[in-house]
Amino acid sequence: MQKMAAQGVSCCLLFFCLVLGASSRKAVRNSTQSPPVVIWHGMGDSCCKGLTLHFIRLVKEAIPGIYVLPLEIGSTVEEDIKNGYFMNLNDQVELVCNILSKDKKLQNGYNAMGFSQGGQFIRAVAQRCPSPAMINLITFGSPHQGVYGVPHCPGESSDICDWIRKLLNYGAYRSLIQNHLVQAEYWHDPLNEELYRNKSVFLADINQERGINESYKENLMKLKKFVMIKFLKDSVVDPIDSEWFGFYKAGQAKDTYTLQESILYKEDRLGLKAMDKLNKLEFLSVDGDHLQFSQEWFNTNIVPYLN
Repeated sequence: MQKMAAQGVSCCLLFFCLVLGASSRKAVRNSTQSPPVVIWHGMGDSCCKGLTLHFIRLVKEAIPGIYVLPLEIGSTVEEDIKNGYFMNLNDQVELVCNILSKDKKLQNGYNAMGFSQGGQFIRAVAQRCPSPAMINLITFGSPHQGVYGVPHCPGESSDICDWIRKLLNYGAYRSLIQNHLVQAEYWHDPLNEELYRNKSVFLADINQERGINESYKENLMKLKKFVMIKFLKDSVVDPIDSEWFGFYKAGQAKDTYTLQESILYKEDRLGLKAMDKLNKLEFLSVDGDHLQFSQEWFNTNIVPYLN
């Protein structure tokens, strides 16, 4: 009888251990699951068509089962595309921060990918809205120091691109244009830096060029990695160096400076110098045109930051 009882206890203990082990393995799988990915698309694109669908597919094929949130700025695809040209960027960032804060799947943190102009926009999210926490920020061909010129305007409507060029030439820093034309809000005129600093309603603010907002600096420095991809034959972003935080030297539009040569870096106004010393900054390049890269390159160079 005692032997049978002992065997019964042993069986119960074995069953308990098996159940506990299974639960532990399940917990490990959940804890090591890749964080969600949030994507902010570029100019002329939308959350749910065009290049964005291609980028979503790349992520999901590389990491099956991952949650991907492509940001939609508006209630329809058409409105999303339109807002990429004509909705004030500060309002867009506030809208996105609200979307992210309400998404329960993001509450334990997420990785962010920004394409073209969407890269600097989602960087503003990292600086202004630290909750939920952004883990890694990856920007593809994003003009972090703005643009001076629109040599090739992407999108479905060439008429819109022509109109944008005319408005920028008319006066990018006029209040009406600054507040309602997205591309004017990151227009950076190296021939008149003072006008740019005083009148830019978005870029000069997030780049700390009028003063220091300590929360911007503290929030950006919380990133585990800030990855910037430059496209060496980019026909969209002018200058290309802006994709690595470089830009034209003041007073002309030919010679450029690097991030490390900039006041932004030397005075560490945004925390990039400190991040660089901590190996939190990654500078990658692709020998191709704007947003042109292979699936193999993506899997090798980007997927490790998403896992």
